[in-house]
Amino acid sequence: MLNPRQIEAFRTVIVTGGVTSAAKALNISQPAVTRLIHDLQYVLGLTLFERRGTRLVPTNEALSLYREVERQFVGLEQIENTARNLREGLSGSLRIAALPTFNVGFLPRLVAAYMKDKPGLEIAIYGSISSQVVDWVATGFCDIGFAQYPLDFPHIDVEQLPSVPAVAVLPEGHRLCEKAVLEPLDFIGEPFVSLAGSTQWRYRTDALFSAARVTRPIKVETPLSMIACSLVASGAGVGIVDPYTAAEYRGRGIVTRPFRPEVLYDIGVVWPAGRFRSPLALGFVETVTAAIRALAAASEQSTPQ
Repeated sequence: MLNPRQIEAFRTVIVTGGVTSAAKALNISQPAVTRLIHDLQYVLGLTLFERRGTRLVPTNEALSLYREVERQFVGLEQIENTARNLREGLSGSLRIAALPTFNVGFLPRLVAAYMKDKPGLEIAIYGSISSQVVDWVATGFCDIGFAQYPLDFPHIDVEQLPSVPAVAVLPEGHRLCEKAVLEPLDFIGEPFVSLAGSTQWRYRTDALFSAARVTRPIKVETPLSMIACSLVASGAGVGIVDPYTAAEYRGRGIVTRPFRPEVLYDIGVVWPAGRFRSPLALGFVETVTAAIRALAAASEQSTPQ
């Protein structure tokens, strides 16, 4: 009966060119390699090597056998490589859902960077409102999601990511660009581009201006912060948006300024409740968390653009 160790020794002698180098590669003695080859020849009833001087030279039968052995070893090595890559998070698939705030530029850049040293990784990204992101994760359609925090839905686990303060966005050349930091009183009489009334963000900004007894003339509203930034860049008014979207539009017709008192923009990582979290997903969340911390640190040291 064939012994896998005999086949391994045979292949190694062919690949390395001799018994001595094969013994080193297999970390066994030369007599042990010779014995494995002898036993293989006996089991197969074939002469696999001929001695020429001090060298063993493979016969034609040995070379034919080697081609078949090599096909089998390549298959096994491929399986081992695939398993190793999956174990180490170098390959596999990852389905990500995120709200538009994240998807406009911040998340795609992180995905591209995350894939650079993972040639076997396949990623799919989906974007929608937070409730849809939660549904995709809860039903198993996506592995992880990024949605506006706080979240109170069944069948999910949520981890809050670092908070980052919102920023004021102004058209280039606007009079308020002269100020280093803006506050509610600065917006008196200014046409305001607001997020739609159905969003958490709208409720929070309305409460802030109400507390300051400032009435904003809301001229345009939209559910998406990227549309709000485009409106501001076009001169429709001023606004307050999340820092992720603002960063994509800075220098494209808008200027950003810190806003006080701070309005923190919170994102949560959405996981399917009670399910296995793959190393790929965990590694990607670590990448996102580090990038948000860097953004938060930069915002603390921000100076006028």
